[in-house]
Amino acid sequence: MTQVKASMHGAVSIVNAIATGKGAALGISLGIEATITTEPGKGIFFLNRESNLSARLIRAVVETSVPKSYLEQTKIGISVKTEIPSGYGLKSSSAISSVISLACAKLFKPKASDFEILGDGVHASIQSKLSITGAFDDACACYFGGFVVTDNTNTKITRSEKAPDDLSAVIFVPKSRRRGNVKRLRTLQSIFAQAWDLASKSEYWNAMILNGLATSTILGSDPRIITELIESGALGATISGNGPSIAAVAKNDRISNVKKVFSSLEGETIVSPINNKKAEVYEV
Repeated sequence: MTQVKASMHGAVSIVNAIATGKGAALGISLGIEATITTEPGKGIFFLNRESNLSARLIRAVVETSVPKSYLEQTKIGISVKTEIPSGYGLKSSSAISSVISLACAKLFKPKASDFEILGDGVHASIQSKLSITGAFDDACACYFGGFVVTDNTNTKITRSEKAPDDLSAVIFVPKSRRRGNVKRLRTLQSIFAQAWDLASKSEYWNAMILNGLATSTILGSDPRIITELIESGALGATISGNGPSIAAVAKNDRISNVKKVFSSLEGETIVSPINNKKAEVYEV
């Protein structure tokens, strides 16, 4: 029996990619770990509850990443442990698809490049209908950490750099999972294009604020909260992904002020330091 472990982290949005096919994201330290075991036999087996919840996506990634000849003669056991809340715009699907793809590559395609590994995860996300654009921006931020600006349509990174170490994301996860109609984001296509242009020039906080005002207006959140977060000391704030979570990035000495903005709302507030660390994989 062979066993490998892969680990990486989540991310928050800077620019939503649905409107233009171009996005930007920032790595945070909420972690995810996948353990894959192989032995002679056939079939894909999920060894814990968290893996079962994402079974459709995981199965699609394995079937994309593992050559057919191996699938026919290998029993593959999968276990996933994650700190990333699922279904709130915190890139849990991108983290799962990327971490499974990385573990599969270590076992079955050891010479695969970072971009081949990411490409398998993105392809599987589209195939399993869990992402409209494939979320290449989110996958890259989870995989490489730091700031990542991408052209999702052409699976190309246009800018990537480490974030300052003295920053954390203050994330509000509302009690309600209600999301607006994400396809309506395209009605403000030119605004999202402007936000992406700002991000591509490293003006991440202005990009994040513009993205936040646009997404909150369309997806049914109150845009005033974005303004309140900036007034409280946040550098940038936005709806993360397609919501409903709200993410504000601040210097560590301003976190308590930023948290107060969420104190009267129903839900959970998570503080997660920024992550600049690249994904890791090793044989156990």
